[in-house]
Amino acid sequence: MENPAYKIIDGSEGMILPEVMRLLKQTCWAADRSREQVASSMRNSRCYGVIWKEDRTLVGFARVISDFSTTYYLCDVVIDATHRGQGLGTALVSYIESQPMYQGLRGMLITRDAHGLYAPFGYEVLNDRFMVKGLNC
Repeated sequence: MENPAYKIIDGSEGMILPEVMRLLKQTCWAADRSREQVASSMRNSRCYGVIWKEDRTLVGFARVISDFSTTYYLCDVVIDATHRGQGLGTALVSYIESQPMYQGLRGMLITRDAHGLYAPFGYEVLNDRFMVKGLNC
């Protein structure tokens, strides 16, 4: 990560559930998820985060669901509103996309308004929300 004030973490071990909940409450797609749903989704996904080094607060979050053979689904990418505009979303997605376990797999995601974030990583819009990369048909 280029910004020395932040650090990307890989795995949910360094994440506190209330901090993840706080971030997801800032979204239109996950604001109403229960604590149990978020905890379960974290257990059943590969989680990534962005930590603000100043106070070790979780300011970014993303998950990947995958079979690690053919396809992965990138979801719940969120950066805290007070930390947006610093390239943290791009850095987080770049980190995830660089992981060897996802190389050569088809990537999918759903977004209404962040097409510009994902297009540089090879994602293409199939309809107004669904984006995919590596679709070979």
